This record gives sequence, C-alpha cells and structure tokens, in this order.
Amino acid sequence: MATFTIFGTGNMANAIGGLVADGGASVQYISEEQSGSAAIEGDIVVLAVPYPAVDAIIGAYGDALAGKTVVDITNPLNFETFDELVVPAGSSAAQEIAAKLPNSHVLKAFNTTFAATLASKTVGDLTTTVQIAGDNAESKAALAAAVEAGGVKAIDAGALKRAHELEAFGFLQLTLAVAEKVQWTGGFAVIA
Repeated sequence: MATFTIFGTGNMANAIGGLVADGGASVQYISEEQSGSAAIEGDIVVLAVPYPAVDAIIGAYGDALAGKTVVDITNPLNFETFDELVVPAGSSAAQEIAAKLPNSHVLKAFNTTFAATLASKTVGDLTTTVQIAGDNAESKAALAAAVEAGGVKAIDAGALKRAHELEAFGFLQLTLAVAEKVQWTGGFAVIA
C-alpha cells in the first residue's frame, strides 16, 4: 500500500490526499508551520505548495527526500503579472527541482487538474485524468496505481522533460479560469 506525505494543507493538498486515501493509501500532511520539524513518513512526497515555497522544503528536507518519489504539482507562475512562467526558457519547475534533488525520483503531476475535479473525480461528464511525467518508470507506475485506486485515470505523459509542456498547459488552464473563461470546477479533460 502506498504511503504519502503531502506538504501543504490547501485545496490541492486536500484533494490529492482525499483521492489517494480513497484508494487505501496512508496520508500524512505537513503544514507550513510544521515544515522543518515534522518527519517525512511517506514513500511518495507531494509538494502541494506554491512554487516559491519549494526551495525552503528542499533546504529543510533534501537529505530526507533521497530515494523517495517527489511529486511536483506546481505551476511556476509570476503571480504579480500572471502572464509568464518564472522558470528558465525550455525548462520546468519539475526539472529545476530534480536538479536540486539528484537522489530523488521527481515526477510532475496534478498541475493540469483543479482541486474540484480531483475531489469530484470528473471533468464534465468524463473521469478526471492525472497526467504524470518523469524519468523513473517505477515511481510513475506507483503514483498512477494510487490515483487509479482512488477513482480517477492516470496517463504517462513521458519523460520529465515533458513537464515543460504540462506546465504551459497548466498555465493556460489557470489563466482561462482567472479570466472566467472556464470554471474552477471544470477544466480540460483527456479522452484516451
């Protein structure tokens, strides 16, 4: 059975935690106040925090994350202008995190879904699909199994370098939601 540690206690953290718990996984949450003092219990660690908060977590837990699957859900937006991503051109938040955690298996997932679609497990009339990018097949399979056990679909989106496209896709979806072109309870669905 999968064990998860989720950094964060917001909507996405709770939606992801609820989803994998529905599939039988054990879930531990570490709040911002607990970060740095709470021990990581899970084999799969989810960074359900804004991108600017990731460096503090890596600084506090870098050694403890060695050998673990680390799931980056961030969309590294410029929240002041909301019109660009803040990672180097051609890169991604997930690739930047992987460079700082060379002994972890970094995955990109959940950034193209909204919390409401994870909680309801649907996008419109379709089952929510979590897209997963990463370089470690075993880590991707473990995360896919956990989300599928929770009642949604998972799709292998390719190598970690595909996180660049997933973040661009997530950015588009967020800007459409902020502009009220799509609902926060909706979004894009995958038909496979």
